Amino acid sequence: MKKALLKIGAACIALFAAFILALPTIMHSLGLHPEYTGETHQLPAGKRALVVTTSHGVLSAPGETTGEATGIAISELTHPYYSYLEAGMKVDVASIKGGQVPVDPGGLRRTAITPEDTRYLNDPALIAKVENSLPIDDVDFNQYDIIFLVGGWGAAYDLGYSEVLANKIGEAYYGPKEPLIGSVCHGALGLINVKDREGNKLIAGRAMTGVTDKQVKELGIELTPMHPETELRRAGAVFESQTAFRDVFATHVAIDAEQRFITGQNQNSGMETAQKMIAIIARR
Repeated sequence: MKKALLKIGAACIALFAAFILALPTIMHSLGLHPEYTGETHQLPAGKRALVVTTSHGVLSAPGETTGEATGIAISELTHPYYSYLEAGMKVDVASIKGGQVPVDPGGLRRTAITPEDTRYLNDPALIAKVENSLPIDDVDFNQYDIIFLVGGWGAAYDLGYSEVLANKIGEAYYGPKEPLIGSVCHGALGLINVKDREGNKLIAGRAMTGVTDKQVKELGIELTPMHPETELRRAGAVFESQTAFRDVFATHVAIDAEQRFITGQNQNSGMETAQKMIAIIARR
């Protein structure tokens, strides 16, 4: 009997170990960080992209200052960054306050890390940009062909509240380069207060997406001060999304009729969003 129990125990341990080893593959097959198989383009020399991130690194309730570490969802930076870089663009990284960009440690866990994230960990050039990001106050947004806002829980605390960010995006939108403006997940919050020349919400009436209220609820992180779906609808955007049995496995990219705003739903959407922006630039 004792030997039989030991064999059963050993078998259970082996099955559990096999499950743990297979978990990244299982998560990927369910829809987490899907492989991009669409069109890619090489752009003419001289094109530039600006990637903008949060400076907030604490997952706390409004009014509190302590909590779990958070920041950007790393794949929401690495997937667009390397897409732009491989297309021949010069890419700068800026944040609300400048300096060290906070990175949510969850994105580097074995079940979530992507090849682009691993590339980042071995890329001194991007590491330096993340550790010494440009403060948005010092950046001329009019110099860029693409402006992309990275998500992550930290973005819920500062992107939507930054008057500097909203003003700079609004100015660049009407600028000579007519840049494409993109975001993924919580990054869309940086667009909710951008105004047109008449003082109205620039995104009103435009097709847009961001992380859904359903995904926020399913992940149990409702303490953040802003939720993208709620805020985009409040700003008058025509909200689009896809769903799954858990929205963390869904993905969607929305493009407005003018093809100036290209937004991705969540952590699965950064690569496709960036590539669609590159394709629009290539067709200009």
